[in-house]
Amino acid sequence: MSNGKIIANTPLAVDFWHVRRCPESRLFFLSHMHSDHTVGLTSTWADRPIYCSPITASLLNSKLQVKEKFIHPLEVGESYLLPLDDIGKETMTVTLIDANHCPGAVMFLFEGYFGTILYTGDFRYSPSMLRELFLATSDIDVLYLDNTNCDPNRIIPSRMQATQQIKEVIRSHPDHNVVLGLYGLGKESLLVELAMEFQTWIEVSFDRMETLRLLSLPDVFTTEPGAGRIRVLEQREISFASMCQWNREQPTLAIYPTSRPLILFHPKLHVVPYSDHSSYQELVDFVSGLKPSSLVPIVGNGIPGSLSTFVSGKRHDVLVPESVQHYMRRLPENMHKSSASLQRQHVRPCVPKGVVFDSPGSPSKKPRECLAQDFSSSEEEEETDTDSFDYNLAESSQKLPSSKSRGNPLGTSRRNFTRIITKKRLIAQRVPFNQFSQSNFSRMKILKKTGVCLKPRRCTTASVSNGACARPVWDDKDDDDSNASVASSSSSQGSQAYIEQLENEILKDVVFPPQDFEPCFLLQDSDMLMLPLCPIRKLNLP
Repeated sequence: MSNGKIIANTPLAVDFWHVRRCPESRLFFLSHMHSDHTVGLTSTWADRPIYCSPITASLLNSKLQVKEKFIHPLEVGESYLLPLDDIGKETMTVTLIDANHCPGAVMFLFEGYFGTILYTGDFRYSPSMLRELFLATSDIDVLYLDNTNCDPNRIIPSRMQATQQIKEVIRSHPDHNVVLGLYGLGKESLLVELAMEFQTWIEVSFDRMETLRLLSLPDVFTTEPGAGRIRVLEQREISFASMCQWNREQPTLAIYPTSRPLILFHPKLHVVPYSDHSSYQELVDFVSGLKPSSLVPIVGNGIPGSLSTFVSGKRHDVLVPESVQHYMRRLPENMHKSSASLQRQHVRPCVPKGVVFDSPGSPSKKPRECLAQDFSSSEEEEETDTDSFDYNLAESSQKLPSSKSRGNPLGTSRRNFTRIITKKRLIAQRVPFNQFSQSNFSRMKILKKTGVCLKPRRCTTASVSNGACARPVWDDKDDDDSNASVASSSSSQGSQAYIEQLENEILKDVVFPPQDFEPCFLLQDSDMLMLPLCPIRKLNLP
């Protein structure tokens, strides 16, 4: 879920990266690097500037690999003049204010033809914010408010109180290791304080260590397993199975420092309401101190009526300058390039590939054109007729690599071998229709008795030499068919005995495994599809 907004009647977008849904936005702002505020922002971002704090700029380049030329870091507490059109006629002022949320998190104060807009992003209110010079001297027309904890029934302690609760939990388990479930960024000050309090290293992953190096924090972190008593993991890595495994090795407790309601799935799991978002009472203090003309929630659409009482409701119509309208309507150059590139890819001609493999889910739209190009590129190929197609697997003697089709759970390969039959070969294989007889159209007789499983009795060399095994004896419970065959062959008993003697001489040292006599999957009449034969069309040859 994306917690970003498009600022109405402006070319501005904050924490919103779906370019196709905001074609008129030209200036993009990133409040901080939490994943719910970077949805849609990838390394392919191009041709539109991103404004953020210096810490966020470093994380944006190292974590998402966004090119540096599109990242414009702005110092916190400074005001910057940015153009809002192509001719420099219309400008605005933007000021970054510390949001007291996570490293690099800021609030944006925009001032321009649209009035004064304060976008908080994620923030934790402190009384010092209202004493900021930029906020103390500004009348806020629109306040975009972080309403994550905007619930009068939810009690959120201060971060100092929550930190003391976490310390008490750890002190009450002196023989336990501690696992903290955190996001990839945030609550670093809590980790430093716990390291100092309990005089231990904080064990982190290699990825988190790279982030911590960019933040210039005290040297209390390590990647060595087991070096410290406290270990930091992603919240999703803490589960019931992992808790059981850790406690089998060493007594371990887990702590979730979060204000979100969670289910306690293990007796040694503790949830402490440590939050980097403002509590409801803090939001009341913040809004009542600013007294904005209008209020827009960042998360969802709900704002309690008690907060609305601090909104003055004085709205003025925003007139967008003509130069800004032209600037918002103009498409960036990369939009034209990308669309042209996609169009070229769509009409790209078929490349000769030899044998054509068609995916079962996406058959070729024009197989005949592709096949014609494949075979016409060879100078030694005979003259072909592109209207005649046939599937001939027997004549294909080359070995082809296996290609597993998607969606096939058995892993069997499916191939479509398509070849063009030449006119000379077609004439050689033709059979006149008057030469067909009724036997060519008769059904094949297939054994229907699928329960038959013949198992020969093994004959030793001694028994064969003594004549004790003159003929194989078949282990079959239902031997009516074999008795009938013996009766019918009584007239040729002498020749049959000679044949059996030869068979025993050949097979006397051969051992048949039971797998050789397992029944194959015999076809039923219902499994056969009888198709009438159709004579080949006569060609008018020159």
